[in-house]
Amino acid sequence: MPAESKPVAVPSEDAAKKKIEADRLAKNDPDEDLTEEEKQLKEDLELLVERVCEPAKNKEAVGVQAAALESIRTHIRTSTSSMTSVPLPLKFLAPHYDKIKDAWDDMPASDNKKALADIISVCAMTLAEEGSGESLTFKLKGTTDCGFWGHEYVRSLAGQIGTEHTRRLDEGLGIEDLNPLIDDILPFNVEHGAEYEAIDLLLEVEQLSKLEELVTKDNHTRICKYLLACTDYIADHEDREKMLTIAYACSLKFEAFADALRYAIKLGSDAHNKDRILEIFEAAEDENVKRQLAYMLSTQRIVISDFEDDDELMEIIGNVRLNGHFLRLAQELDVLEPKSPEDIYKSHLAEGGFMNRRPGATNVDSARQNLASTFVNAFVNCGFGTDTLITPEGSDWLYKNKTHGMLSAAASLGMLVLWNVETGFSDVDKYSFSTQNFIKSGVLLATGLLTSGVSSELDAAYALLSEHVETEGGDNTMKASAIIGLGLAYAGSAREDVLDILTPLIVDETQNMEIVSLTCLALGLIFVGTANEDVSGSIIEGFLDRSDTDLRDSVARMMCLGIGLLFLGKGDACEGILAAISAIEHPIKKYLEVTVQTCAYVGTSNILEIQKLQSLCSEHFKETEEDQEEEKKEGEQKSEDSDKKKPDPFESMHQEVAVLGIAMISMGESISSQMALRILDHFLQYGEVNIRRAVPLALGMLSISNPQLPVIDTLSKLSHDQDERISQNAILGMGFLGAGTNNSRIANLLRQLAVYYGKEPNHLFLVRISQGLLHMGKGLMTLSPFHSDGLLLSKVALAGILTVLHTSFDLKNSILSNRHYLLFALTTAIRPRCLVTLDEDGEFLPLKVRVGQAVDIVGQAGQPRTITGFQTHTTPVLLSAGERAELNDDEYLPLTPVLEGFVIVRKNPDSQDVKRKPDEQKE
Repeated sequence: MPAESKPVAVPSEDAAKKKIEADRLAKNDPDEDLTEEEKQLKEDLELLVERVCEPAKNKEAVGVQAAALESIRTHIRTSTSSMTSVPLPLKFLAPHYDKIKDAWDDMPASDNKKALADIISVCAMTLAEEGSGESLTFKLKGTTDCGFWGHEYVRSLAGQIGTEHTRRLDEGLGIEDLNPLIDDILPFNVEHGAEYEAIDLLLEVEQLSKLEELVTKDNHTRICKYLLACTDYIADHEDREKMLTIAYACSLKFEAFADALRYAIKLGSDAHNKDRILEIFEAAEDENVKRQLAYMLSTQRIVISDFEDDDELMEIIGNVRLNGHFLRLAQELDVLEPKSPEDIYKSHLAEGGFMNRRPGATNVDSARQNLASTFVNAFVNCGFGTDTLITPEGSDWLYKNKTHGMLSAAASLGMLVLWNVETGFSDVDKYSFSTQNFIKSGVLLATGLLTSGVSSELDAAYALLSEHVETEGGDNTMKASAIIGLGLAYAGSAREDVLDILTPLIVDETQNMEIVSLTCLALGLIFVGTANEDVSGSIIEGFLDRSDTDLRDSVARMMCLGIGLLFLGKGDACEGILAAISAIEHPIKKYLEVTVQTCAYVGTSNILEIQKLQSLCSEHFKETEEDQEEEKKEGEQKSEDSDKKKPDPFESMHQEVAVLGIAMISMGESISSQMALRILDHFLQYGEVNIRRAVPLALGMLSISNPQLPVIDTLSKLSHDQDERISQNAILGMGFLGAGTNNSRIANLLRQLAVYYGKEPNHLFLVRISQGLLHMGKGLMTLSPFHSDGLLLSKVALAGILTVLHTSFDLKNSILSNRHYLLFALTTAIRPRCLVTLDEDGEFLPLKVRVGQAVDIVGQAGQPRTITGFQTHTTPVLLSAGERAELNDDEYLPLTPVLEGFVIVRKNPDSQDVKRKPDEQKE
């Protein structure tokens, strides 16, 4: 047994320490707590300062002075300290700072004077008054070797250079003497892994062009990502374009072709501005890389005619293979079996719900129920080719609808066979022999729908639809369906032959307003984002030719949107058309102007434009106090006359677009989106009723296919609002919010609303539409116009979404009336939300991938994780909003850094995982 240990008494030193500290304070001796080494350093520095300050009257004295300066340099440079404390040499030189500056003033021009200026510059980093800029002032008098003094000094100097540059520009002074220092700091930062600081400095001094010389194969990815992140915070369009151009050039130089294509598209490259795209394809010699680039172009709906000789590339770019890939994806996920509308409604769950039915006067008529089921069926089974209502043999579903309901029912067949250009036309064509004109009209629209986003050699849509457009007279419903069918089929293609047949309809005064408006919309879809002067000029002429009664029709909104789509994402390029719009002398002019402005700056997060839209929403359109007093005096008998004194509803109609515009400009960037949510919340609390009616649609737009809990709760509350239009828009907004996500929370809320509005036919119809959107493509699809990790905005997709939203501003006269077929405009935005890995032969290749929430790693050192909270799955997998995927191991290499959509992978010859597997098998 070990002996029991005994405690040993240790005398406390606290009393002794306190006594020493008290004595030191009494003597007021600051050096008392210094170690012997520190005291020696202080004495050495004081001696060196004395030697430096002594006038050098001969060569020997100059040499002594130079040796003293070198010793001080060495002491400063080799000193070590914690990040939160000042180095000891600088601390000991503090009392002599002014003395050293005076000595520098008296010193004749020489190398010693430059060396002393460098030392003073370093000392000024901690000793000079804040904002004095002494560190930079003395550095300009010294040498240009900034990196000698370390990172902290370089960082401090760079900050002062930026401040001085701004001051000199404001005062009109020259900046040439700053350039040598800038040229010295840049390579130092890049060589030591501080590329971000180098970029910040170049942005401050407006010399970003110098960056290209510093980019290498090892750092180009980090530099390009940082440049891209900075573009969101650059107000000037030219500066933003310059940064993207540098990122594009660097990626192309180091053969990062996928990144180069992303930057080219961000710069505005499309089927017309295709020089950069062609340059990338010419530089990419690998055929598999070209195929990967083609898949990226297909998502953006950019078809390049220069590749017509390469059938395989054209098939990929034209989305000819998309239907086959999508059905294979559905097979892998076991969702091929068609779903009926009742599978979506789940009425058995809704019955007996805790919410009471809202009292109503009438029951929902069966025709309206059937029409709702038609749309739900179209959205849910979109692209699958089969359903339970229309495609079964002997189905008479089309005849269970009335008039325009037949049109939408026939058109829904185009949604079912979406992207299927091989057999889709024959499936649709069999209904073209019907005796009902509405069914024939639906077939024309279905023809356009099924080819939306697909470009093939057949070009059947143009052949089938153009003859109905060019025929004089004839049925207007069929002509309208053919026009909108052409618009959806060739959205974003900028086809001149389509322009030739549609333009005459705009200026033809014999055409009714619906034909003219839908023609403007179709041309806006086809030439989206091109700022085509011929189209915009024709539409302006159409406005001038139309009567006041025509322009007051609800469908006139589509004319306004047609011009807006032409300038989608064009920014300042819209100034010319805004000047032309001023010639229109009708109240709709304001609506048109705001539509063009909001479309032009979509996705830019331009705070100035958002403020302009806010100011528009602050305007009040009410009766004057005198009018209100007269109305009270005259009583109810004169109420009809007082109505005439109320402002024209067209005067405030533009405010709805302004509310939607705030969401449009803010979307795609997290900080701007949060800001927009706060603005919209303020509108709900303090805005006029017409503004509050547009807020639900703006919320749906801001978070489309991205169901965020705060937005869901807000829309849920608004869906029970006393104002009929607010509640209707809120219900539709919930559909946009959860489009293609199968979100269980929204599904439950919509089932409750179906009970609550059981006897309100219009509300129930919108609830069904939202249920169809929520379960769109059985949860395999999305409406989000953003892709490629949120970097790129598809103008074609956004155009279709805006068509439905502008239509929804007047639901009573559009979707809830005879123009419900405009809901099919969403076809341009529908795409699979998946990750599918393909081998080099284009076949499905199951691989393990990690899927988690995306993490912003821009500006972080090392190689941090790009996702968090991930789970491991085997491809194909579905990707939700805000999620990102990465390969589980290095056995395969992707040909694009963004794992989204269809990704081609190839074997990694240097894979460590492949080398480990044989060893594991032997063991």
